[in-house]
Amino acid sequence: MADRFFPNPMPEFVPETTPSTPQEEEEALTVGDSLPKLLAMPHAPLLERLKRAALDLKETIVIETWGLSGQQVRDFTLYCGVLGTAFLLFKSYRVTGNGNDLSLCSEIVKACDAASARSRDVTFICGRAGVCSLGAVAAKHAGDDESLKYYLAQFKKIKLSKDLPDELLYGRVGFLWACLFLNKHLGLGTVPSNYTAVVVDEVIKNGRALGRKGRCPLMFEWYGEKYWGAAHGLAGIMHVLMDMELKPDELEDVRGTLKYMISNRFRSGNYPVSEDDRKSDALVHWCHGAPGMALTLVKAAKVFGDKEFLDAAIEAAEVVWNRGLLKKVGICHGISGNAYVFLSLYQLTGDVKYLYRAKAFACFLLDRAHKLISRGEMHGGDRPYSMFEGLGGMAYLFLDMSDPSLSKFPAYEL
Repeated sequence: MADRFFPNPMPEFVPETTPSTPQEEEEALTVGDSLPKLLAMPHAPLLERLKRAALDLKETIVIETWGLSGQQVRDFTLYCGVLGTAFLLFKSYRVTGNGNDLSLCSEIVKACDAASARSRDVTFICGRAGVCSLGAVAAKHAGDDESLKYYLAQFKKIKLSKDLPDELLYGRVGFLWACLFLNKHLGLGTVPSNYTAVVVDEVIKNGRALGRKGRCPLMFEWYGEKYWGAAHGLAGIMHVLMDMELKPDELEDVRGTLKYMISNRFRSGNYPVSEDDRKSDALVHWCHGAPGMALTLVKAAKVFGDKEFLDAAIEAAEVVWNRGLLKKVGICHGISGNAYVFLSLYQLTGDVKYLYRAKAFACFLLDRAHKLISRGEMHGGDRPYSMFEGLGGMAYLFLDMSDPSLSKFPAYEL
């Protein structure tokens, strides 16, 4: 199991040093082990350093995924394709106000629109809904009313088949998340609640049908597996449902499902991959294990106000701190995604311990990721510049560190 992650070399807490001049900071980082010095840097210059690294990474990612491809779209998705580059550019625009980033984002989305026109995938992360919703929001920011109307019209044409699964990456709740994204950025009612209610009803109906066969109120399958994680299973489905308008009995089923998961977690505080695999306490990923579940539990603590959910989220975060320095860089199953657990808890509790831990994971990446990847000790992702597997996710995290109080796990937290 230990071959999946690096032992955490960082202390529980490091007080910031007295602010120094930029020249003194640079000189200090060139002598000895630079990671402890990064951890001790004053908050503002450290976050500025992360921001500069993010913007440098962004330029590299644009060249590698867009420029060198001849602006051809081989994979349009947010997960591993060029829509992830557009999403990163939109984030950069939101942080820096750079209009060139917004223009390039819109250009890439336009190419993704053409490439995805015949796609039957309907979700934000892996389907047509991600293209149309990001296109509409980018158009709104650009003041491009014609494109805004076009993308919203295209979004309304998306059809959900009867055989669609319910999970986040390829299923109904992945489409619902796109609806939530539009309503957040364009205004409530952009996607009417009576439209999303039909989809929610189908998800609840399917969950209850399978849940009746066990002790959990809601249960779902994806390719025959009853997954628990954020990408394909319960954690992700509950996460999205908590943002929807639910009837009291439906909300109670969500609460009961989360309590069932807590009561059946591993003694370590980690969570099983699936309902039928309760022995392998190995994965500490957003997609499977404690990180994705922790983010869902933080939301549950806000929605329900139950201390049990907050306590379980804190316990899951301890797993992430101890076993979450994965030998992968990305958002889905890497250090970048795991850092968001601490940011989410920081926002909920205001405890600076979690802000420090988020900075610690970001500093580990800033200091060591490129060296570890070049030495073959860390996996840079099968798509090394992508949002969910590669350096795109790391750049996104670094940008989010600019204002930790507003950070959101991309395409998961709203």
